[in-house]
Amino acid sequence: MKRDFSIALLAAMLCAGAASAQDKAGLVEEAKTLIQQFGGTLKAELQAAMKEKGPVHAIEVCNTRAPEIAARISADSGWSVGRSSHRLRNPANAPDAYTAAAIEEFLKRQDAGEKPDTLVKAEIVEEDGHKVFRMVKAIPTGGVCLNCHGGDQVKPEVEAALARLYPQDRARGFRSGEMRGVFTLSRRLD
Repeated sequence: MKRDFSIALLAAMLCAGAASAQDKAGLVEEAKTLIQQFGGTLKAELQAAMKEKGPVHAIEVCNTRAPEIAARISADSGWSVGRSSHRLRNPANAPDAYTAAAIEEFLKRQDAGEKPDTLVKAEIVEEDGHKVFRMVKAIPTGGVCLNCHGGDQVKPEVEAALARLYPQDRARGFRSGEMRGVFTLSRRLD
């Protein structure tokens, strides 16, 4: 009888582990979709702003629209969706402990030769007594990003707009292909 109970318990644990793996895979896919929504919407608006009036206008659009887009997607999905970085432009996007640890890990992996577009961390963790799915994905620096995030490529009028909108800006000096920040998502599971 005791042996049958042990076998049943082990089987239940294995099934729960398999269910958790399936649940995690589904959560990863859902998070990827939200990242595509956020990044795709913001990128399209920034490209339109760049085409219409150049990088100064794009900075203004990013300043207002990025938080609005993140808030809308968060409200619609039930997830917390945002961006952060190791070199912040907006102090309101400072990483929490989990995201900061992921950023540090990503920087080490990038230094070891991994490409930023492959850097992702996803897991179910316990936070404040609750099960929470967390996902952090690196944002690589594209060529057009250097207009506002580059070093010598940043023009004086862009520097002036950044100083006005982001007086504590540290999000410059990036090179093409380098990680400049992360998408950070979480969803409470219980």
